[in-house]
Amino acid sequence: MKRAKTFLMLYLACLLVVPTAAQQARKIKLDFKDVKLKNGLRVLIVEDHTAPVVSVAITYDVGSRNERQGRTGFAHLFEHMMFTGSENVGKNEYSLLIDTNGGGNNATTNEDRTLYFAVVPSNQLDMVLFLEADRMRNLDVTQDNLDGQRNAVQEERRLRLDNQPYGKTSEKFQETMYDNFAYKHSVIGSMDDLNAASLQDVKDFFRIYYAPNNAALALVGDVKAGVALARIKNYFEAIPSQPAAPKVDTAEPEQTAERRFTVDDPLARLPQIIMGYKGIVSNTPDFFAMQVLSQALAGGQSSRLFQKLVKEKELVTGVGGFTNELRGVGFYQITATLAPGKKIEDVEAVINEEIARLQREPIADWELDKAKNTSRRGSIQALQSSLGTAIRLTQFAVFHNDPGLINAQFEKIAAVTKQDVQRVANKYLKATNRTVGITMPQAKAPGSAPATK
Repeated sequence: MKRAKTFLMLYLACLLVVPTAAQQARKIKLDFKDVKLKNGLRVLIVEDHTAPVVSVAITYDVGSRNERQGRTGFAHLFEHMMFTGSENVGKNEYSLLIDTNGGGNNATTNEDRTLYFAVVPSNQLDMVLFLEADRMRNLDVTQDNLDGQRNAVQEERRLRLDNQPYGKTSEKFQETMYDNFAYKHSVIGSMDDLNAASLQDVKDFFRIYYAPNNAALALVGDVKAGVALARIKNYFEAIPSQPAAPKVDTAEPEQTAERRFTVDDPLARLPQIIMGYKGIVSNTPDFFAMQVLSQALAGGQSSRLFQKLVKEKELVTGVGGFTNELRGVGFYQITATLAPGKKIEDVEAVINEEIARLQREPIADWELDKAKNTSRRGSIQALQSSLGTAIRLTQFAVFHNDPGLINAQFEKIAAVTKQDVQRVANKYLKATNRTVGITMPQAKAPGSAPATK
């Protein structure tokens, strides 16, 4: 009996010294070459010989926050304009050449940046670099191209925002939450502003923001780093730099009272509530703590809100949360879509009670480990492909002048403590710092047509 007791004590002692899953995680170290060309273009190269492909990502330091009042939607407009031809490439030939050589390409715009990317077989490296350099050097900005892409962007707005359930709410949410114009308007812009865009406006926008010294290029794939750098210099280094783009003021005055609005939406079938808390800036200790908090509160089916709102009380059909990663003042958002017949105030009360619980008591050890592991997994998944690695390298270079964050992010997540989670819950998730948007379904008038302005 005594022997069994001794064995049990030894076993328990071993359990106490076994590190948690987060502590056992292998350290991630991605080696990359970081070079700045004579014209200011930042170049990042990673050799990845797991597949015979190469990915190229170019992030330009321009997003909707760089736009001025009366001229919104320009960054997104240029996401389209960059495919309309350049000095040596015909209209729409960029994508045709990539596709017919076995590759793929696309682009995307948000508040803080515009990203262009392509993946091609590694023997097509010269082709993809030539195409990217040609449109950076001399895009074909003509009235015909402007009119065509303006129409395309306006159609996209109708499709993705004006005629989408809850689309109007997301735009109103941003307008209500922010005071500073930088983040107060939608990325896709307004119809009136797009109609008012002149050819000279668009030419000026291209000259200022689509210069090599306002961009970072990452090349990841089945190439030798020295060979890749020589090719990049050959195609890009002669492109002239431009005067530095104007700096953007993203400062926000302190919010002192809750803000609320309601949208009557004829396209929505169920009520929905959005709650947002602003103030979180990316790549700060608070940002990483909010990532962990978000996982514990609303990340997946084991989260507190899913268990309470969906499983236990059956008040909603779905709930989720995320931290918007902005260089300026970002925000944490919770979205819940109600189950038929349920009340907004009941859902809101449960969310507020779960937030209050985070504020008054630390989360459990298992919740902390789970949340950190999930955050870490998300960061690792973003690097599983050569394209994902290229995109993250350029984003960290442009956002924080620190592509090494691609490695350091894992240590920053691992360093988050229960006390950090409780601290940011009390710092940001306050009623006076809250914006609440409610969408209510509205019966459609007989014979009414979709928005076509």
